[in-house]
Parts: sequence; C-alpha cells; structure tokens
Amino acid sequence: MAQPTSPLPDGPIAELVARARAAQRIYETWSQEQVDMAVVAAGWAIIEPTRNRELAELAVADTGVGNVEDKVRKNHRKTFGLLRDLKGARSVGVIAEDPATGIVEIARPVGVVCAITPSTNPGATPANKIINALKGRNAVIVAPSPKGWSTAARLIEFIHQQFDRIGAPHDLVQLLPAPVNKQSTAELMRLCDLVVATGSQANVRAAYASGTPAFGVGAGNVAGIVDETADVSAAADRIVRSKTFDNATSCSSENSLVIVDAVRPRMLAALKDRGAVMLAAAQKATLQALMWPQGKLSPAVIGQSARAICERAAALDGANREGWLAIASTDPRILMVAEDGVGHDHPFSGEKLSPVLAIYAARDFEEAAATVARIYAYEGAGHSVGLHSAVPERALQLGLHLPVSRVIVDQAHCIATGGSFDNGLPFSLSMGCGTWGRNNFSDNMNYRHYLNITRISRPIPERVPSEEEIFGAYFAQHGAD
Repeated sequence: MAQPTSPLPDGPIAELVARARAAQRIYETWSQEQVDMAVVAAGWAIIEPTRNRELAELAVADTGVGNVEDKVRKNHRKTFGLLRDLKGARSVGVIAEDPATGIVEIARPVGVVCAITPSTNPGATPANKIINALKGRNAVIVAPSPKGWSTAARLIEFIHQQFDRIGAPHDLVQLLPAPVNKQSTAELMRLCDLVVATGSQANVRAAYASGTPAFGVGAGNVAGIVDETADVSAAADRIVRSKTFDNATSCSSENSLVIVDAVRPRMLAALKDRGAVMLAAAQKATLQALMWPQGKLSPAVIGQSARAICERAAALDGANREGWLAIASTDPRILMVAEDGVGHDHPFSGEKLSPVLAIYAARDFEEAAATVARIYAYEGAGHSVGLHSAVPERALQLGLHLPVSRVIVDQAHCIATGGSFDNGLPFSLSMGCGTWGRNNFSDNMNYRHYLNITRISRPIPERVPSEEEIFGAYFAQHGAD
C-alpha cells in the first residue's frame, strides 16, 4: 500500500484520508473472493431497480441535466457491463506468470483514490470509479461536482448498506463533505495516492497539477462520418439513438456529422424522419446567441431536450417566436445546423452537450476525414470518431491518420465508446485521449489503472543475438561505415 511521505496535516480532509487509510489496510488483507464480493455489493447498490430509479430521479432534480429514464438505463447498463468485465479478473496476489520471460506479476493496491466526478453522471460515474477502485483493494473518496453531491451521497449510503451485509468497512468508500469547493477538492487530491478525474478540463488540469499521480480525460467533441456506401437507415437510427441519449450529456455523443455529398439528401431525409429538424440561417443565429451568450457554453442548454431549447430560443427571439414554438410543438429530437467553418468564430464546431448537431458536407470520404481533422485541431483531439461505411479499410485509414484513440464503426457512438455488450471495449465512463487530448493514457479507464504491479524476474536461458541479426539489413543497404 502506498504510504504518505510525511505526517498528515490536521483538518477534516486529513481525517477523511486517515480513516480511508485505516480501512484500506484492513481491506488489502482480503482474498480475491472477498474483494469480488465487495465489488458485487457496490454494484448491486446502484443496480437494484428501486435504488437505481431513486438515484436517477435525484440526479435530474438536483442537476437539471439529462432525463430520468436514460439515467436509469445508464446506471444499470454501465454498472452491469463493468461487473461483467471484472468477473474472474485477477486483482489480488499473482495475476500473471510467463515462464518464457521468467516474469511473475503481482497486483498491489495504489492506496487511497480521489475520484473527481461530474454533474452530468452523478450516479453512474462515481459507481464506476468506486467499483474499479475496490477491485484493486483500494479505498476511495469521491469528490463530486456541487450539483451532484446529494446523488453521490445517496449512492454511498446505499453502498454502505450493502457493505454491512458483507462486513466491509464503511470508510473504504467516502464522500468529500459539502459544500464541495476548489480548495477542499485540491486538498483531497494532494493527500490521496491517485487521482482519477472525469469532467471539465479545469478539473483535469487541477488533477495533473496536484502533485499526486493522476489520470484525467480529454475534451469530447465527437464527429461522425457517413460515407456514400453507408446503410442510411441504420446510420440514422444509430446517430439519433446516440445523440438523444440522456439529452446528449455524454462526451461521446456526436457533435458534428460529416456527410458525403452522394448520400447527403437521403441521410438528411432519414434524420428528419426520426425527429431531427434542420434550422434556417436566422434560427441558427438565435440558437448560437442562446448557447454561447458570452462565448461560453450556457447551462441553459446543457443536457436539455431539443424541445426545451426551442422554447428558450422562442423567449429570446421575439420576432421569430412563433416559428420556434411551432418546432417545439413537434417535440423534435435533434436540432441540426448547417456548418462549414471551424474554430472560435464557429462555435457549432465545438462541443455542445445538448441535442444540437452541426452538419458538414464533403465531396468524398477523403474530404470528410480532412474535415474531421480540422474539427479536432480545434477541439476534441484524442477522443474518438464515428464511421458509417461498408468499406472496412476506411476505419483503418482513420485509425492510422486521425488523432483519435477509438474508431467506432457502425454503432451508436455514445453507447459504444464506453464499452458495450456487442463490442470489445471495456465498460467505462472515463475515456483517455492520449497525448492528443493532453492525457497520459488512451484506454477506456479500467481496473488495471487502479493497480500497482510488482514484477518478479527470474533468470532464463541466455539468448544474445548476433551482429548480423541486429545490423544485417542496415549494413546490406547502407554499408558498415
């Protein structure tokens, strides 16, 4: 277990960490079977239907973001998928042996984890981090966004109830006391052994600057490509499902769609058939004023339904009020705007955290890929790109050339990126974006990020290569000078 290098200072945060360390010292003596029981107990705390719905309702009531039914689905699906991934995974004692290399790997706890979590997922994200931390025999202290505090508090209360059934210490899972602020969060980050930060880039930068080892995620601003070979109907179904889920609060929801000209009319028609509305130029200008009143994305639209956004635009745009209300009366699912620019002067090219989708045109697949590259040069590098295509080689082309950690092919992007039962990505709500996104990892964050690994090295038969094996090809082409 990681130990502090100096005595802990006095104060409520230090006491919180001291209690976590005491509980973790007990927990790290548990067997794999006992640890797995604690993991399942924490999962059942949020998955049980009555508790799940209570947490979802509380999250929407307190944050005003997203919708209850999708949060119920997210709490269940993300947690259940994570439990599937963890079932049978070794995280105690020897976890791997390789006779060929003479290496034995031993899993060790990192200690006390500080889990920074966002208001967009005040139930699912803390649960995911708590469960992963427990899998590694760690204690964890959640530092939620202020709006998400009560949801996280209720979740942890439910977890403690399950802990009572298995004899686990409550102090393994704790919550930063309210009111949560930058100062208390910074102190917690400094005193813990590992920080895992999901949420705003300000939180991520603070985690990296805390002096404690940290994992942080990059900014979302996902773009999707629909090429001329795509199954238009299936692509439209997937895109609408992804873009509307939980009112597009996910960093994995599409923010831009680049459509190849040959399929553009059919694709727009398919989106329209599924409740997407293309706004006129004047309406786009009003929407921009509503969404970025002072150059910063407004809470008035984050995680709101397309209908609610129309109603708020109507209040802002008296001259076109009836037009906005007419759109609202159709209960639209997505608001689309035509866009061709990228950058600060074109805010629709950035992340919108709402069911608003920028539509770009491209002559062909190559231009579509170039457009995505332009968008990511502005915002969203490192995260992922969606592709709807019948040409398998195009996914490889994107993976070789775009600054992305994931290429999501023919799937509902926000459902698939964080792991799905029909793809091989780990279930996670924290997606690393590599150095492109100013992160130190490019995986879906999983339990292995919450482990230290000790390696035993034993001697093996020596094998020293000849100079010919190493330099032969070089010498043959360039000489031995």
